[in-house]
Amino acid sequence: MPTRLTFKDDGQVPNSRFPVLVYRAAVSREGDVAAAFEQRFEANGWPPQWRSSVYDFHHYHSTAHEVLGVAKGSAKLMLGGEAGQVVSVQTGDVVVLPAGTGHKRVESSGDFLVVGAYPEGHGQWDLQRPDAATHDDSVKRIAQVPVPPSDPVSGRDGALVRDWK
Repeated sequence: MPTRLTFKDDGQVPNSRFPVLVYRAAVSREGDVAAAFEQRFEANGWPPQWRSSVYDFHHYHSTAHEVLGVAKGSAKLMLGGEAGQVVSVQTGDVVVLPAGTGHKRVESSGDFLVVGAYPEGHGQWDLQRPDAATHDDSVKRIAQVPVPPSDPVSGRDGALVRDWK
């Protein structure tokens, strides 16, 4: 079962009415963890799009939900914008971010690697920074992002399907 975190709209980062889902040790920490995440995400309708890190500045996506699978190393991520919460993640952990949720890397190990994915058919993500001037337009775009039919970790019976209604 994932940990559920909710964050309020602060006037610059919209965040979401849906909870962020944090899964611990979602895949084995042995072997090729990045490939394991790619296979799991793909099987659950979230085709992997990239392998990299997480930006070190506050940002969010107003046109897509995002999943981050920690393939190597560890990090502290600030979720929810400036008034949010720091969450520590390590190899094997997953963070599912509903559209609009602020996130940034606060610190990380030198080998920190993430697999990023978006729900099938909704991979056209944008990059928004906290800004009161663009907030309202972002909120309108976020409202148009459909709820995925499947959780990237647990599939059609996962927490996302139950919690994001």
